[in-house]
Formats: sequence, C-alpha cells, structure tokens
Amino acid sequence: MKNFVFHNPTKIIFGKDTITSIGSETAAYGKKALMVYGRESIKKNNIYDQVTEALREAGITIIEHGGVQSNPVLSHVHQGIKLAKENRVDTIVAVGGGSVLDSAKAISAGALVDHDVWKFFIGKKSIKDALPLTCVLTLAASGSEMNSGMVVTNEETEQKFGFANRHLYPKVSILDPCATFTVPPHYTAYGAVDAIAHVLEYYFTNREPYTPVQDHFMEGIVISCMDSCDRVLQNLEDYDARADLMWAATLALNGLSGAGLGKTGFPMHMIEHSLSALYNIAHGAGLSIVMPGWMIYQAQRTPEKFAQFAERVFNITSGDIEEKAAEGIQALLSWFVKIKTPTNLTALHIPIQDIPKIAENAVALAKIWNMKDYTAEKIEEILKLCV
Repeated sequence: MKNFVFHNPTKIIFGKDTITSIGSETAAYGKKALMVYGRESIKKNNIYDQVTEALREAGITIIEHGGVQSNPVLSHVHQGIKLAKENRVDTIVAVGGGSVLDSAKAISAGALVDHDVWKFFIGKKSIKDALPLTCVLTLAASGSEMNSGMVVTNEETEQKFGFANRHLYPKVSILDPCATFTVPPHYTAYGAVDAIAHVLEYYFTNREPYTPVQDHFMEGIVISCMDSCDRVLQNLEDYDARADLMWAATLALNGLSGAGLGKTGFPMHMIEHSLSALYNIAHGAGLSIVMPGWMIYQAQRTPEKFAQFAERVFNITSGDIEEKAAEGIQALLSWFVKIKTPTNLTALHIPIQDIPKIAENAVALAKIWNMKDYTAEKIEEILKLCV
C-alpha cells in the first residue's frame, strides 16, 4: 500500500426527514444563497417546497437558478455565475443529483474570479477559493455530494471535462433516501452503473500487487450496488434498498476507494465523456456501453485482477485465469441487460462510423488527465469492442 492522505471535510446528514436541516446548516455559511436545481421534478415531489421553506425560516434570501440538465452545460454555469455575482450571494445550495451538484461547484468557484470558469477545466487556472456549498441529494450515482470533483460540458467545443480541487467539497450534504423514491427505473439503474464504474476504475487501474483491504472494500461496494439496485427496481419506494444504494454510491467516490493505491486512472469515464459530450446520452447509459468493452480489452492484457473480480463478485471458480476473467465480464454485462441499461453503441443509435471521431474527442481529455498511453488508435480499439 502506498502512502496516502485521506481528508474529507464534508458533513453527511443521512436519513428520513433530514431535508429541513438544510436551513440551519446553510445559515452557518451565509444569508443569501443561490439555489441551483434541475427542472420540474423537485417541484412535483415536494422537495422544492421543503428546501425553500427551511431556507427562509433560517433567514436566508434565495436567488433561484433552475434548469440544470443531465450532462450539465457550460452556458448554464455561466448564467449561474452571473446571477451569483449580480446578487452578491455568499453561499450556494444545490438540490438535485450529480449534474446539479457539478454545476453548483463550478458556479461556486467561478463566482469568485473574473476569468472564464472553463479555464479551470482545461488546466489554465487553479481554484484558490470557492463559495461554500451545501446540498440536498436526489439521485444515488455520482458521489459528487462527498467529493471534490465536477464535470461540465462545453457545448461550443463539444468537450466534457472534469477535475477535482480541495475547495469543491460540499460543506454539508443531506442524504434522505425518500428523496430518491421518484427516480424512475432507468435512471436508478444508470446511477448504480455510475457508482460501480467509479469503483472499478480504481480496482482495475492500480498497479499495486496486493491490496486486500481496498479490494474487499471495493468488491463489497459493487455487490451492494447490484443488490440494492435489484431491490429498488422491484419496489421503487423500498426505503432500505434506496438507502443502501444511496450510501454505496456515496462511498464509491469519496476518496476511500483509491486510498493507498498509488497512481490510478479513469479510462472508462474518459471515453464515456466523449459519448455524452457528442450525443448527449445519460452518463450511466454511456458507461454501461464502455465498461464491458474496456474490460475485455484490458483483461486480454492483465487478466489476473479480472479473474479475482469474477471469483469474489460472481462466485466464478472454474476455468483458468483467462476463462474466469472473460466469464466475470460476461456476468457484469448480463446484469446490465437485466437492469435494462444499453450495452452497445447501436443501442443508443451511435453510428459505428463515428468511432474515429469519438476517439479523437476523447484524446483531448486523456491528455489533460495525464493518460498519454490512450492514443486515438487505442481508444478506437476499445470502442470497436463496444459495438
């Protein structure tokens, strides 16, 4: 195990009837808040009313910035930054899933600088400070509620880039599983896939020869995500299943998974970002296409960890290393089919002839993420396994 520092400053408030605490928690950081949210869903399920009432009772003035879309876009972030500056807000409140949180984080950093916030994403500027951020989570998926990362799509350049900075951790995140009851089956499944992908990026890309603590932790998260997702899809209002999925997704990307693993990479996310940037598909849907293809490609080169994954997650014990590795990948693919997420490019009407274009788009992010071995040719090879 490599040396590491684990420091996660986000306060988590978890459980039923916790949303109303957003008022007092936010009041500790400011009295004028930019409230960032998506479209109409939080107004239909009463979360909007709960949050706004709690904020006003705490004496907080609310400036609303709704309309965040799945795969949040830079132009909407720019609008939020303008609102924040014009109204001199001193805190940001995010109510939604990962897209809302990522937009809110970008606004929190962009509100304190004069340059274009996109410069942070392309490595031209570094974040020195950000407005304090609190959140009410409504989707189990991204882990953004307890990490320092954010992802935004630049519509003009068709680039979906992300990065992390210590100033972007939310101060407080409220996780009430009841807030996810109205998430439809397909987005519930996409969220589970996203959480699993976060774990498997660390699991398969680290180079440490023996990491039993981290391996068992990550294998457990994968098993928990699959089990709780299956239970939720049987009953969308199963509180315990929603709670298990919500907490597993948070743990998948809050810093614990990668602790002590040394250098790791996020190749599956890097490739998927190009799919959702170019075709505006749901992130989890894109990952369920890319993950099996990348795993097949990598297992042909380093099958040992994939065989371990097959044994421990799917109880596959027969066959040699290569056979177990292949069977484990097939088992994960079969689970994607079971929960009805797409498993190939054609399922989302992405033209096969676009593979070179997708690969070229992905290379730009590979360079920023210092994954220089991912050339356009290599990414094309992987994408051809996603057909």
